[in-house]
Formats: sequence, structure tokens, C-alpha cells
Amino acid sequence: MSQIIEYSEKVMDHFSNPRNVGEIENPSGVGTVGNAKCGDIMRIYLDIDENQIIRDCKFKTFGCGAAVATSSIATEMIKGKSVEDALKLTNQAVQEALGGLPPVKVHCSLLAEEAVHAALWDYAQKNNLQIEGLNPPVDDIEDL
Repeated sequence: MSQIIEYSEKVMDHFSNPRNVGEIENPSGVGTVGNAKCGDIMRIYLDIDENQIIRDCKFKTFGCGAAVATSSIATEMIKGKSVEDALKLTNQAVQEALGGLPPVKVHCSLLAEEAVHAALWDYAQKNNLQIEGLNPPVDDIEDL
């Protein structure tokens, strides 16, 4: 017997009308993470200016509605922010911004956090930057 999962209105809005979907040509950084257990894969693209401000960010996500919604809200939350501020994005902040997630979907907010951090890592690597608090990305959030 399958279980019906209840989502907040905000999750449903970001799933039905995702913001910032797509790719950025010649991105400053790209981060891809997945969860082998559920099959979700999330890729975040960043366009960062010379002042380390995120000019644009886009995402491509293969996964459930919660994965799409967390990708969408995460890109909205970091767009226009500094690299330093974007690094502070947490899965808890993503969940709160969406009005909560069902316990079985919390891993989707972890994917969003890790994908943003992976894209920031890629940006730092491409530009030989040391960003305090930025750690190498994980490929599968089950490794956390």
C-alpha cells in the first residue's frame, strides 16, 4: 500500500512553476550531486561576477517533485547573493523557505544544499580560490 505524501502550497508552486530552470553557457561553476537510493540528480549552474556576486543561477534536476522544488527555491535564495552568503545556504533554510518537507523528502533539501556547495567548489577550483568553510563536494548525499 503506497502512502500519500502531503506537500505545502509553496512546494507545489515551485514544483508546478519552477524558477531558474536550464543551463548557463560558460558557467563560473557547476555542481552535480545525486542520491543513489532514490535516483534524484541535481545540477546547479552559477554565473558569478568579478565581485563574487551570483549574477545568475540555473538548475537541471532529474527527480521527484520535492527535488525540483528544492532546486527552484535554492536558486532563488542565492541569486544576487555573494559567494560567501551562498555558502551559508543550509538544507534547513531550504525546507523553511518551502514551508517544510515531509520526513521522507528531507534528503531533497540536502541535495539542494550540496549542489550549491559543489558549484561553489567548482568555481573556487577554476579560479584558484580558497573559500573559508567550503569543502570538497560529495557525489552521493548518502555519503553524508
